[in-house]
Amino acid sequence: MASSGLMKAIYVALFLLYIDAVISLSLVSSMVAFLHGRGGQPFEVRTDLTGSFFNLPGEPAHLLTDHGHTTNGAGGTGIVLVWFGGCLALWLEHRSRAKYGKSSPFYYLWALITLLSWLLTLTALIYTYVLTNMHSDQKIDLGLAESTSPKPYPRDSWTPEDWYTAVNDLSLVHSDDHDLLKRKLRLIRGWRYNLIPFMILGFVLMVLVILELLRFRRSKGRKTGQPLGKSYGAAVSKHESAHLVA
Repeated sequence: MASSGLMKAIYVALFLLYIDAVISLSLVSSMVAFLHGRGGQPFEVRTDLTGSFFNLPGEPAHLLTDHGHTTNGAGGTGIVLVWFGGCLALWLEHRSRAKYGKSSPFYYLWALITLLSWLLTLTALIYTYVLTNMHSDQKIDLGLAESTSPKPYPRDSWTPEDWYTAVNDLSLVHSDDHDLLKRKLRLIRGWRYNLIPFMILGFVLMVLVILELLRFRRSKGRKTGQPLGKSYGAAVSKHESAHLVA
């Protein structure tokens, strides 16, 4: 049967990973909804003290979103393959150990899935932080933005976090826009920060799953070796007794 301590830890880690994956998907979905909603609409930007303004398009010409897709993929994998697949794998594992005394093939597959899922999350983490830091020092050239309006701002490539941070640094005509951007930036940064515990939980789960698999294989090997030793000893004793009688 399964190791109660390790199995309990697996269940806890799996549940926490599921919760974190749901949070990750929710935060990314919120960012996507903002990009397709208010974030994609123009912002009125004040150009000087006289009160003149122009409409800055809500999105730049070169908006980088691949890291968001990667994060979304990691979250979806955590929910579908790791969580739902894990519930099935653990049920089959308990059943296989109780009925046949061996591990289920699906448990081996799930162990591989936890490894691949962790690698995907690690990739999303590295990709997101590197990409964000690469563009974090960029500023919007107000003159260029005004001269090219209503076309999207053409200079540089931007992540959503870096772009809306730069937009929020401008003198926006409506203070409500500043408040909105501050709230949305907290959410955008939230899914970036959330990748850290998401990656850690994925690593912990992967290690626990592999340790439990190795523990069961070792315990099965010890149990298999004992009966063989007893049978061999009994056979030798029987042979010696028959020889003495003869």
